[in-house]
Amino acid sequence: MSAAAAPHPWSAPTSSGSGAVIAWRFAKGLDSGTAGLQWVLKRNCSITPAQLFGTYLALCVVSLSIALGFSWNGASPVLAFAGIELLLVGAALLVYARHAADQERITLADGSLSVEHVRGQQTAHTEFRAAWVRVEPRHGEGSLVELSGDGRQSFVGRYLRPDLRTHLAHELRAALRASTAAHAASEPRTPHSEPK
Repeated sequence: MSAAAAPHPWSAPTSSGSGAVIAWRFAKGLDSGTAGLQWVLKRNCSITPAQLFGTYLALCVVSLSIALGFSWNGASPVLAFAGIELLLVGAALLVYARHAADQERITLADGSLSVEHVRGQQTAHTEFRAAWVRVEPRHGEGSLVELSGDGRQSFVGRYLRPDLRTHLAHELRAALRASTAAHAASEPRTPHSEPK
């Protein structure tokens, strides 16, 4: 048995105002250079679509080689069954690959919170004013984090472990408070005219 040490790829745990240690940081800065934060929650896929296609191709070559060997020796039904098997496995892998890129993208920038859900070929987009968003971590097994405001709601955290959803809710709340305070401080104040 051997052990190896590697640098930790995530930022060190930080402490919240209540003294509790936050185990995970979800947000990252926006790539476009715009000031803001973005949370990208993806499926945990262990194989890329290109690797999946290569694996399926290798499976086809091996399976058809064996089936052709049997067919050459007089057992021709083996080739038909191998073809049916490869078609069914290909269909299952196609369904898997179609949902491999499913994700939730939460973007906080310019006083608004944008939530984008990508499931297969469908994309749903919900926009909130950051100052009016409520973040509610639902309690119970498998509960999602509810974002609501402006008469709309969205549920996030499908691709997180249930124990990390509460941390995500706390981080979203803190980011929304900081964004609202920064947005209010940056707005120019107009003097009120006093009645005569």
